[in-house]
Order: sequence, then structure tokens, then C-alpha cells
Amino acid sequence: MKTRQLGQWLTLRFHSRPFYNRWRQQVLLSLGLALSWQVALPVQAAQNESKALELRVAVEEQSNRLSVGSSTQANVKDEAGRSLGQISAMQSFTVQLSSGSLRLGPWSRRRLRIEPQNGGYIFIDDQWYRGQVELIATSSGILAVNRVDLEQYLYSVVGAEMPANWPLEALKAQAIAARSYVLFQRQSRASAHYDVDDSQSSQVYKGLESEALSTQQAVRATAGQVLTYNGQIIEAVFHSSSGGHTENVEDIWVEALPYLRGVPDYDAGAPVYTWNTRVSQAQLRTLLPGLGNVLYMLPLRMTPQGRVVMMRIVGERGNRDINGNQLRTLLNLRSTLFSVMPRFSPIASLKPMATPPTNFEISGRGFGHGLGLSQWGAHNMASRGWTYQQITAYYYQGATLGKIALIP
Repeated sequence: MKTRQLGQWLTLRFHSRPFYNRWRQQVLLSLGLALSWQVALPVQAAQNESKALELRVAVEEQSNRLSVGSSTQANVKDEAGRSLGQISAMQSFTVQLSSGSLRLGPWSRRRLRIEPQNGGYIFIDDQWYRGQVELIATSSGILAVNRVDLEQYLYSVVGAEMPANWPLEALKAQAIAARSYVLFQRQSRASAHYDVDDSQSSQVYKGLESEALSTQQAVRATAGQVLTYNGQIIEAVFHSSSGGHTENVEDIWVEALPYLRGVPDYDAGAPVYTWNTRVSQAQLRTLLPGLGNVLYMLPLRMTPQGRVVMMRIVGERGNRDINGNQLRTLLNLRSTLFSVMPRFSPIASLKPMATPPTNFEISGRGFGHGLGLSQWGAHNMASRGWTYQQITAYYYQGATLGKIALIP
């Protein structure tokens, strides 16, 4: 069995990423590793915390090889829940996909589950997680699914989606939005193997790395609270900054929802409130092959707040109509709330009709789709004394705060 000591690996990794050093020092202490500095110990899952609803979060896909481990001795089980044996604490074990089965030490199965004992943490490649891990052999590689308590999942999501040093009421609002959103996704988009993934397509989830005492406090203070409309959990989407005004959902997507209505935002002063960038003809020729030099960009349809829904790109060799979100992705823009101005070289002014622009200057506002809760708006509102109840009621019009029973 291929193993290696995790203590040395963890120390090297933590020293190479200073931003997380303080938190990771806490984790190392909680795992029993010696350090030469003193910091507060992190709080592990309290014994009196209820075993809430369990989420299945895909954290690794399409790999033929990965490393797993546990901070404590862990049980290894097969698909039926039968015990196969144990793996030792603080060692890394290689899992390989071979002939449609997973090989972990002496065991070969299509599915394996690793369950840390005594509330230990699980390690998957370069991340630590609470809960357990289920490893599944698929046609595209190894699928690693972190099975984790909903509330503990939120400890990480809140810190991954919003800075942990922001006002507590903003963090609470984020916790409620994230809890509502993941439960909405769980009931409407669950796959056969997992409920959500760890990316922005669901919610950003980094395991222990993005936890902080403040995110744990925000989650515990709002435990089980969700946003509902007509008795149903809402799709509580959120974004960084709207650039001054959020949007009605039907102007961005398709279906009108009564709780996702545009409201004036409180995000002024956000570092992404306004932004500028330039794109050159060379870049456009690469990104939009077949058009030749681009002559101008013409918005065909915009939202009432000015977001681009459809843009016509006019080139020397033809035109192309592009959806605003696709154009945002193509040009790596922060939002679809932008305007475009062609810029010409000085010599072009002598022959304006014959010379295409040298580049295009794009001026925009906000970051994200502009729907639901604005994180920078929540930050500013909380700084002015708004409560999380007031913040969520403002951004999710007509939605009601309720509490779910935390059961599977």
C-alpha cells in the first residue's frame, strides 16, 4: 500500500499559502501536530449538534488517481455498508481506477466509503473536509463525493462565497441564502451520485479551508432558517455587486419569479462597482473567427437596467449576434452591464471610413448576474445597522423566513 506522512505535506502546503496560514495552524493543532506558535484551537462539531440533513457534494471528478486520508483512524466500507477494514490516521493512501474498479490498498471495489472515527476529518487530494467520502468508479474517472452535514457544509460555503471578516449580519444573510439555494438545488437538480458540486455552478465549497469562527457563528445563529414563497424553498441566487440596481429575473433568464425583483442596490463603493477593460482586434480575431476586423458592437436588446441581453458584432466579413452572457464569458467580463466604445489610432482620423478600430474600450458596473442578494449591498447594509432579516427581505421580495426540520 502506497502511503506517505501527511504532517510534513500539510506543513509545506500551509507555509506556501500565507493567506490561510492562521486558520490552517489552528487545524494542525486540532489534529495534534506540533507547531512553534500559539493560536486558538478550532471548534470541531459540538457533540450536542443535531445530525442534520446530509448533503452529497461532488469534490473530485474525472481523475484516474487521487489521494485520501483521515485525521483519525477511519473505517473503509463497501457499497453495501460492509466493513472492509481500517486505514491509519494521518497517512495518505492512493486510490487508482483500474478496469472499472477502485483499488485502495488490498481492496478493489466499484464503490468505497471512508468514514473517519471520532469526528475526524477526511482528506481528498489537497483539501480537508468534514464528514465522510464516497469514492465511485465512473466511465469518466473517479468521482469523490463528500457526505457532509448541511450546517457544516455551510460553514465552508459562507467563507468561500463571502469574506469571513465582513459584518456578522451580512454573513448571516449569506448563510440563509446559501442554505436556501442548496436545498432548492438538492430537490430539483440532484444526480444519481450527488446533490451538488463544489464549484460556482452550485456554490463554492472548499471544506475546512474556508471555515472561520465567524462563518460558524453565522450558520449557527441562523440554523435551519430558509427563505420560502408559498411554502416552497426559493431559488435564493446571489451575486457580488449589481452595479447600482438588481434585476427582475425574467429579464436575465426566462421564467418570472415573484421573489426575484429588481431593487436599488446599496453596493456603491464596492471595488467592482465600476470597472474598465480593453480588448484588441487581435484578441477579437481569435475569439470570433471568420469576422475579420471588428468594426463595431451594437446592443440589440438590453434589460431595463442596461444589461446586454443580445449584442451584434459587426465585422469586415460578416456579422454575429451573441448572447450577453456568452459574450461576457468570451471576453472575461465581470458582468453584462457594460457599454463598448471603439478606439482608433491617431492616424485613423485621416481616413475614418477605411480604418477599423485599434481596440474597444469596455466600461462596466458590478460583478455577477445581478439577481437576488447583492453581497456588497449586504455588506454595506449590515455596516449601517441592518439585520439579516431586513437584508434578506429586501433582496428577496415577498419571501418568508422559515425553519426546516433538520432531518434526512
